[in-house]
Amino acid sequence: MSSVDDVTHILGRKPVREALENRADEIDKVLIQQGAEGEIIGAIRGAADRLGVQVQYVPAVKLNRMASGANHQGVIAVALPIQYHEFDDMLAAIAPTLNDVQQQKPLLLAIDRVSDPHNFGALLRTAHAVGVAGVIVPETHMAPLNATVIKASAGAASRIPVARVADLSKSLYQLKERGYWVAGTSATAKQTLWEADLNRPTVLVMGSEGRGMRSDVEDQCDYLISIPMPGSAESLNVSVAAAVVLFEALRVRTTS
Repeated sequence: MSSVDDVTHILGRKPVREALENRADEIDKVLIQQGAEGEIIGAIRGAADRLGVQVQYVPAVKLNRMASGANHQGVIAVALPIQYHEFDDMLAAIAPTLNDVQQQKPLLLAIDRVSDPHNFGALLRTAHAVGVAGVIVPETHMAPLNATVIKASAGAASRIPVARVADLSKSLYQLKERGYWVAGTSATAKQTLWEADLNRPTVLVMGSEGRGMRSDVEDQCDYLISIPMPGSAESLNVSVAAAVVLFEALRVRTTS
């Protein structure tokens, strides 16, 4: 790998194929030399298409310039400079002990089944604006932390820690053991946002507007809250709904 302007370039056919197989979420795009052919080139293109990674065919001179003289074999992958945080490390940095959690009352955001990168980016932008201490996302059924997300977040993705976990339900259980209250959002919840106690260590869980949270994730919520909507709209975009709840949490924390 080589690093140019904080962007990592992965050079060569086999390294790029392995990167797509093992850490595709870190890949922004793949550049293939115009006219390049072969079995591995086909495998790279197929893997990129399957994983939703952008592929561009470019002149050799561009790849030569990017590689700075190294042998690129007609393929360069551009990896994102932003990395996910380890879940435990992120929590330790936010509030390492139960006493710290109770005194600092961190506000965290957990996102489940939001596959649109624009929504993911908007969520991160709002979370950073409100002062959310960290974001937790699942490994599956979730938009990758890619260039589209970074752009939609207006740069917030690089300024707020995001931890990716294999089992979001289990991670929420661990957060409760650490002293956090887990609040899920649901259009059918009887308790409204205005009635909820958000002035305590809280993990706000947002699911997609179409499918909501997975059942095992919802089961870990200590309580569910709804946003009062006297109008005729049945639901809000997930990023809009999160903004409403997060700014209400900020209000009660700064005025109490």
